[in-house]
Amino acid sequence: MQSSNLKGKTALVTGSTSGIGLGIARTLSAQGANIVFNGFGDPQEISKLQSDVAKEFDVETLYHNADMSKPAEIEAMMKAATEQFGSVDILINNAGIQHVANIEDFPVDRWDAIIAINLSSAFHTTRLALPQMKANNWGRIVNVASVHGLVGSAQKSAYVASKHGIVGFTKVTALETAQSGITCNAICPGWVLTPLVQKQVDARAAQQNISIEEAKKSLLAEKQPSGEFVTPEQLGALVAFLCSDAASQVRGVAWNMDGAWVAQ
Repeated sequence: MQSSNLKGKTALVTGSTSGIGLGIARTLSAQGANIVFNGFGDPQEISKLQSDVAKEFDVETLYHNADMSKPAEIEAMMKAATEQFGSVDILINNAGIQHVANIEDFPVDRWDAIIAINLSSAFHTTRLALPQMKANNWGRIVNVASVHGLVGSAQKSAYVASKHGIVGFTKVTALETAQSGITCNAICPGWVLTPLVQKQVDARAAQQNISIEEAKKSLLAEKQPSGEFVTPEQLGALVAFLCSDAASQVRGVAWNMDGAWVAQ
């Protein structure tokens, strides 16, 4: 049954054509929010995704293909969202990329791209969304960080730096909006079986000459004591809570959903 807790609100979710972002977008649309999709993919598939979500949840949708490493395209996306819906009430900074290498071998262009997409893009969307949120005295900003915003892992220097940066940026945003109806929080997922993680599973299976299922178990066993992947739907439910009135005093947190990864 669809809730209407967010009816009349508009949520912009970066990187929402698949994975965690899509799970969050669907959950917010089920709460009645209009959705601005962003991300890469086949144009026909994205158009179908838009229409399916609009029909299933009786909301309006918009898609913008902004490259989240380019501030000018981010500005164009925020402008398009505001022109169609009046404001961006809920901002979910989810877009992210990964590259794995030792520091001395890390390609400079990959470092720059990861920082731009995983960290700087959240600054640009936030700075553009805040004036209207302040005018409305209501807004929800959720930054999708990672357990790697709380702990480190070898060969992931750029990703870990970007996600630690997002957690810090979340705290500053929360402090600057503390006496308003705007909240800002970060969520820190552990392993989620997204296309990004599936690539790591496939690579592990090939390197170790094991099955995909064995590679999944091996990956989880290293870090995630529950032995189970977090799902995009679970993360969507957490975001929906953070957007609710019940979470109006949850501000500046980095909330991990990680099968006890960080508890170790």
